[in-house]
Amino acid sequence: MILRWLILALSVLVGAFVAQKLGLPFEIEEGAWLEFMLGVAVLSFLNATLGSILKLITLPLTCLTFGISALAINAVILMVAASLEWGFRIPGEGWDRFKTAFIGSLVISIVSSILRSILMKDEDKKSAKEDD
Repeated sequence: MILRWLILALSVLVGAFVAQKLGLPFEIEEGAWLEFMLGVAVLSFLNATLGSILKLITLPLTCLTFGISALAINAVILMVAASLEWGFRIPGEGWDRFKTAFIGSLVISIVSSILRSILMKDEDKKSAKEDD
């Protein structure tokens, strides 16, 4: 569980870095590592609860859009977690904020998947898939 939390934290850092390199405002507070880790824990909790419920409700739409609506849900969850401003934030309004969250959540998903496949044992991967 701690390994998954650290993987998500590193993925959020990479997502913020990539978004900033693309000129999008995804900010990580410098020197506030405890706050950042709490923010990552909130993101994980929101994704596990609210994200799972929304993905279940929108399953038919997800099938019709070939998964793009699931990415939009991930972006909304990231926006909600970032609005708490616990170690990271996505400033802006409306479309600009959603665009940043969409790109950030896409990068976070990709990096998280790659790191899980490299770092986690087979048993941990099975339990991680059950959690997703």
